[in-house]
Amino acid sequence: MNHKRIAFFTNYYLPVINGVVKSVESFRDELSRQGHNMFVFAQADDDYEDEAPYIFRYPSLNLPTQLKVPAVIPVSSFVDQLLPKLKPDVIHAHHPILLGQTAATKAEELDLPLVFTFHTQYREYTHYLPLPQEAIQEFLKDAVQSWLQDYMRKCQHIVIPSESMKETLVREYGLRDCFTVIPTGIDLEPYRIADGETLRARKGWHREKVMISIGRLAPEKNWDTLLKAAKIVREDHPDLRVVLIGDGPARSDLEDLASELGIADHVMFTGEVPFVDVPAYLKAADFFGFASTTETQGLVTMEALAAGLPVVAVDADGTRDILTDGEQGFLVPDDAEALAASINRLLESPDRLEKFKENALGKAMEYDQKNCAKRLIEVYDQSIKDKKNDRTVAVDELEKNEPV
Repeated sequence: MNHKRIAFFTNYYLPVINGVVKSVESFRDELSRQGHNMFVFAQADDDYEDEAPYIFRYPSLNLPTQLKVPAVIPVSSFVDQLLPKLKPDVIHAHHPILLGQTAATKAEELDLPLVFTFHTQYREYTHYLPLPQEAIQEFLKDAVQSWLQDYMRKCQHIVIPSESMKETLVREYGLRDCFTVIPTGIDLEPYRIADGETLRARKGWHREKVMISIGRLAPEKNWDTLLKAAKIVREDHPDLRVVLIGDGPARSDLEDLASELGIADHVMFTGEVPFVDVPAYLKAADFFGFASTTETQGLVTMEALAAGLPVVAVDADGTRDILTDGEQGFLVPDDAEALAASINRLLESPDRLEKFKENALGKAMEYDQKNCAKRLIEVYDQSIKDKKNDRTVAVDELEKNEPV
């Protein structure tokens, strides 16, 4: 195998835990195992000590924003001197701003191919800016879209985590070529050996039906719908417990909502859980519930399947790429009553529950991270060739009156 030297640039990395970090760490870990030299450039954290080698940190600030994540400062004379000495074969950006811009600049300076993973539906995050007027929000969304098109044109290749996201980029961004769908792979072994029974006993969940979910506690993740569905389900299944893994700006509002719904004593907010503990939490549950409509890939759904959990989820991009309705669980409309009805169907049929568990494990095999990492190396090989031939990603201009 032709081993490569690969530089990841990401605004978020450990100890932050989110979908992008999971993707970066999954690929870094597996590509390292396959013999490639992996370098990660990310935000600084004075209280965190990296266990893996070749993690280089840019300075960062903890800003008092809703996002509650460190803002990286993309300036480092140390990295400026170090990067050429590392002699990377390819630079891979995991964000289009801040260190994503640095990645693009370094790729140009060093005459290296630039690969970009389109992790997030960035247009859906403009509401975090304190400009609530609808006209301003639409202007911001259009500006973000135009800016992202320009960024993609600087790249040799775009990695897209899901088929539905690919369709969005082709339709709404004019992406025409030099792209590949590669989901974030899952290391199945931790899920195979995780001890869910011990954790379940420690938490005292013996006689409860546990619905677990994972994600950032933010408005775009649609947690309100999941909690309202749980309220409805508990009318027929008073033994239902809800466990939400994650943290974020909406946590206090969601805790208040649980109280208003009268289910606060049956909802556990765990906060952030280390990667290593997530498989045991999942295996301690009975099924996975999910209501997000803004996923670029169904990463947490993949994790649930790897733990052998049936899934009841809102039918949305990303999730539907992973889950087949009626095979590993149910896909339902974005409605609390519809979600509750499918949860009731699941809980009232033990045979169906067992069938979905078996199917979940089979589906998870499709996302083994070894195969996903090999496909990413193929992208790097093609990008190196395209860089030599001055070929970049083609993105068509869209008419201003086209829907976005």
